[in-house]
Amino acid sequence: MSSRSLVIIEDDLGLAELLRRFFEKHGFIVSIQNDGVSGLAHVLQLQPDFVLLDLMLPNKDGFEICRSLQNRYNGKLIVLTASHDDIDEITLLEMGADDFIHKPVNPRIILARFRKLVRLAEESENKQQNGHVIRVGPFSFNSSTRQASQDGIPLGLSDSEYTLFHFLASNVDSILSRDQISTQLYGRSFDGFDRTVDNKIMKIRKIIGDEMPYQHLITVRGKGYIFVNSKETE
Repeated sequence: MSSRSLVIIEDDLGLAELLRRFFEKHGFIVSIQNDGVSGLAHVLQLQPDFVLLDLMLPNKDGFEICRSLQNRYNGKLIVLTASHDDIDEITLLEMGADDFIHKPVNPRIILARFRKLVRLAEESENKQQNGHVIRVGPFSFNSSTRQASQDGIPLGLSDSEYTLFHFLASNVDSILSRDQISTQLYGRSFDGFDRTVDNKIMKIRKIIGDEMPYQHLITVRGKGYIFVNSKETE
C-alpha cells in the first residue's frame, strides 16, 4: 500500500503516540487530534485517506463526528471503542463508519483492516469500470469515457462516430437499415437521400482499416449495414 494520510482522533495521548509511531513506520503520513471538535474540523479540511476515531472524546463524541462526516468525507473511517454494545456498533455502521475495533487495540489488526478496506474499494472500482466496457472482437467500447479502441489502441473517434460504431457493434451480426440507424441515433426517419450514415460509416472504415477480407462493417445492398465479428469475411 503506497503512502497514505491518516488522522488519529484520540484523547489518550499515550495510545495516540503509539499508533502514530506504528503507522509512520508503515509509510503513513499521520496527524493527531485530541478532541472531537478539532478532530472533525481537521478531517473536513484535510480529507485524509483514513481516520481512526475514538468513540469517547471530550467536546464532541464519536457518534456526533460520524454523523457530521456523513456525505462530507469520502475516506475510510474506523472507530475505536471500549463498548461491546451491539446497538452502538450498528448505529456507527449506519452512520457511515467502515469498521470498528474494540479496545485494547492491536495496531497490526488496524493495519490489516485498512488494507482490507483498500482492497475492497479497489475491487469495487474495477468492477464498476469493467461494467462500462463492452468488447466485440478486437474492439472495446467504454460507455463512461465514450472512447473506442482497437486491439488496445484508441481510435480517436468523434462523439457521433463513436455513437454509430457502438450501436452497430452492440447489434453484432444483425442487419440494421439506414432508417433504423437514423431513427435510433438522430431521431428522424431516413428520407432516401440523407448520406449522413453512409459518410460516417466510410470514415469509421478508414479509421479502423476495415478492408476485405478482414472486414467488420459490411454493406448489405438494399438493406443497410451489419457489424460482423468473424475473423474473415467470405
